[in-house]
Amino acid sequence: MLFSLPNILTWLRILAIPLFVGIFYLPSEWLSPFNQNLIATIIFTGAAITDWLDGYLARALNQMSAFGAFLDPVADKLMVTAALIVLVYLDRLGAPIALIIIGREITVSALREWMAKIGQSKSVAVSFLGKIKTASQMIAIPLLLYHDTIGNHFNSHIAGTWLIYLAAVLTLWSMIYYLKAAIPQALKH
Repeated sequence: MLFSLPNILTWLRILAIPLFVGIFYLPSEWLSPFNQNLIATIIFTGAAITDWLDGYLARALNQMSAFGAFLDPVADKLMVTAALIVLVYLDRLGAPIALIIIGREITVSALREWMAKIGQSKSVAVSFLGKIKTASQMIAIPLLLYHDTIGNHFNSHIAGTWLIYLAAVLTLWSMIYYLKAAIPQALKH
């Protein structure tokens, strides 16, 4: 099922990454900084929605596949990593926060792969804590990308900064949770 509807949405999310990043390299004569921020926010938010939608459609249409299960988290991590790098480049996010989040994603992905090889993948299945971390991150990133006041009083940069700090704390906490679940298996093998 390489090209089922859910997998096509996942592929579109991956293909959106160069467009998303490229927005910030366009000359300001072509696109104002405000419009760059707005378009990048829309692209990222659309990608976040398709992340939820492709999983929903895979289950609803009974089109779940091993390839989709592999590609979906890769697409998510690529999009989030690209967004974090862009935010560091734009000086809207400190590199240490980006490194914490990206480092955790690499660590937990490697841990899940290793646990699957030894037949213990359920030990590191996605936890509720991981879902809260993801939600915090997926709200923070568009707010930091938008980088402007919404209405008269809502400063998206301040709100996004607090949420990305929360995501970083939850990132570390969930990584510790996964490592604690894996340590007994590591000692056996």
